[in-house]
Amino acid sequence: MSPVASRRLSRDVVAAAGGAAVYSCSLGMASVALPLLALRSGYSGTDVGALTAASAAAQMISRVGLGWVMRRVGDWSLIAGASLLLAASNAVLVLSADLAPFVAACLLQGVSRAFFWTGSQTHVVRRPGSSVSALAQVNFISSAGSLAGPVLAGVLAGQSMRLALVVATGVALLATIPATLLDRLPPFVRPLDRPAGRLWRRPGVSTGCWAGATAGAWRGLLSSYVPVALEAARQSSRAIGILVSVANAASVLGSVIVARVHGPWVGRSLVAGCLLVGLSMSLFVPVAELAWLAAAVLALSGLGAGALQTVGPAVATDAVHPEERGEAIAATGAFRAAALFGAPLAVAGAIAVAPLAAAMAVTGVILALPALRVPR
Repeated sequence: MSPVASRRLSRDVVAAAGGAAVYSCSLGMASVALPLLALRSGYSGTDVGALTAASAAAQMISRVGLGWVMRRVGDWSLIAGASLLLAASNAVLVLSADLAPFVAACLLQGVSRAFFWTGSQTHVVRRPGSSVSALAQVNFISSAGSLAGPVLAGVLAGQSMRLALVVATGVALLATIPATLLDRLPPFVRPLDRPAGRLWRRPGVSTGCWAGATAGAWRGLLSSYVPVALEAARQSSRAIGILVSVANAASVLGSVIVARVHGPWVGRSLVAGCLLVGLSMSLFVPVAELAWLAAAVLALSGLGAGALQTVGPAVATDAVHPEERGEAIAATGAFRAAALFGAPLAVAGAIAVAPLAAAMAVTGVILALPALRVPR
């Protein structure tokens, strides 16, 4: 590799890593600030679930068309646009917490999530080398932001919820800077020998999609009913922020652990991830009053989710033509977004007729079911 190419690669890696960290910080702040602002503005737990589901629906719909989009624009454009959308989402709630602005903020955040994670994951798997390692690197680097964001939001929310959102807006705007420094990789080209049928139904891609569904459901619950359960258990804003960060830290550790898996350990990682997420979410509400036990359960769920969100997309991208990798990432992301939408909505409907503990227990069992779809 020439010195020029080496410098370009170094700049691209630093820009991708820095952008992921800064964006994740703003998103992590929003994941705590939005549900707490909703609760303190008079919205019910069911309302919080519905708002989170609206965000996930926007993400899901956006991801469906991203395969087509990435054959027309570069992935760096998606990443830059995602940061601007997240800034707009946070800024809307600085002005008003009425229903219409709240819905708009959640929709903007959903589209932003779809653009950023599809664009950033696609960008790194196009480099030479292992897809699992590349995705693990993105998840690990972004951990700095996902760990700091909830804690920062919890601290600032103790003074003013809107102050937390102002800071989150500024952080999201900063994330646009690294996006402009990324290598301008060309849009994808549809391969001439593309097999017939839906891409997500192909072996490998299907496995990655179902793994993404469990990881997405975990993220949806972590951003909605985990804070709700902790608030109901009389945990402070600071404690809620720290506990959410524990889950995010464990998710990063899960990604690191599976970074070098191969052979039969790939399938075992997927099975273990589904079981850890499902069991932990089933048990969470009864232990929410004890901070140390809640932290332990959230840590186990994070380990499983981290494994799933790294190995799942990697399995899918390695199973397709190089020019279909963007579409494979978008497919796994669509399943993830569908579960991000469905899990909070299912809990929102269930708590209308049953306690939150029972609703979460049933949801946790469902989250473990994709383990049955992993090939032996």
